[in-house]
Amino acid sequence: MKKMYKMIAISWSVSLMLALVLTTNLPVFSQVPAIPVLQSDGLTQRIERELERIARLGGGQVGVHALHLESGRQVSFNPQVRFPMASTVKVAIAVQLLTKIERGELALTTMVDLQPSDLHPGSGTISSLLAKPGVQLSIENLLELMMVISDNSATDILLRLAGGTQAVQNRLNELGIRGMSVDRSIIQLLADLQGVTLPPAEQWTTGFYEKLEAERLPDARKKAVEIFATDPRDTSTPAAMTDLIGGQVMLFSADFAVMLPQVKGGKIRGLAVTSTKRSPAIPELPTVNEALGLKDYELIAYFAMFAPAGTPPDVVAKLNQAINAAAQSKDIQEKFAGIGFAVEPGTPEALAQRSKLETAKWAKAIADAKIEPQ
Repeated sequence: MKKMYKMIAISWSVSLMLALVLTTNLPVFSQVPAIPVLQSDGLTQRIERELERIARLGGGQVGVHALHLESGRQVSFNPQVRFPMASTVKVAIAVQLLTKIERGELALTTMVDLQPSDLHPGSGTISSLLAKPGVQLSIENLLELMMVISDNSATDILLRLAGGTQAVQNRLNELGIRGMSVDRSIIQLLADLQGVTLPPAEQWTTGFYEKLEAERLPDARKKAVEIFATDPRDTSTPAAMTDLIGGQVMLFSADFAVMLPQVKGGKIRGLAVTSTKRSPAIPELPTVNEALGLKDYELIAYFAMFAPAGTPPDVVAKLNQAINAAAQSKDIQEKFAGIGFAVEPGTPEALAQRSKLETAKWAKAIADAKIEPQ
C-alpha cells in the first residue's frame, strides 16, 4: 500500500556548485598545489616493458603516455615523440572554445548559420542538414557533433569561432602545454594529406572537394602522403596530449556543504551555482544561467517537512506555524546560509504545488534522457 503524506510547508533548498579541480603545476593554475608524480616502481617498469613488446609487434612507431589521476603515477613509451594528431586536435580546439565561453565572448546557445562552404570532407550529420538552405545550429550542437561523432565540418566552424589555429596555439602556450602544434584547419589538413590544392574559400561550394579529388593527378596522393609523414605541423607528443586531456582539470558538481570550504580554502576553483539566484554564501560565483547564457537552468536539492496522510488539519496548521517561526529566527537563517541553504517558510499549499512541479520537471527529464527503470 502506498503511504501518503501531508505537507507541513517548510523547505530548505540548496543549489549545487560546479567546481574545477586543478591538479597541475601549469603557470595559469600555479596557485593550486599539483599532484606529485610518483617515481617509477617495479610494476610501472613491467608495464612499460610490455608496451615496448607490443609496439614491436605492430611494425610501426607507437607512443603511449598514461596518467593515473588519483595517484599521479605515469607509464609511457616514446612519450616525447611527435605523432600526427588527426582528429585528436579537436580536444585542443574545444579547450580554446570553452575558454571564450567562460570569458563571456561566446555562449553555448549562440546560433550559427551554416553555409554551403562550411560542408567539408568527413561530415555526415551536417551534410544531410545542408540539403536545405537556412540551417542554424547552436555552438552546443556543433560541439557535440565535433566531440561525439568527430564531424569535420562542425570542427572547422568551431575553429573559426574559437579565433583560428593561432588562438588555439596561444591558449595551449598559456596553459603550459609543450610538444603540441595546431597549425591547419581540418579541411586544409585533409587536402595536404590527399594531395588536393584548395581554391580560395569563397569558391567553396557543396561538392567542390569531391570534384577536386576526382581531378587529382594519379601520383599526387602518394607524394602527398610521403610529405605528410614528415610534416611537423598538427602533431603532438603523447605526453602533451595527456597533459591537455588528463592532467589539468576535472569538472564536477557537488553540494555547498562539501564544496564551499574547498573553494574558500583555494583547493578548487568554483565556476557557478546551479540555482537561479546567486548564493549569499559565495555571491561572487555566477549562476549557470549567467555563466553560460542560458535562461531557465536550475538544479537544486530541497528538503521539506511532511506529516502522515490523515493528520488532522488543525495539527498540520500548528506544526506549520511552529516550524515557520523557528525557520524565521536569525540563528537558524545564518546557520543554514553558511552552508549554502536558503530557508523558505511557507504554507502547506505552496509546498504541495512545489512538489508537484518538481515531480513533473524530473519526470520529463527522465523521459527525455530515455532513462529506463532499474
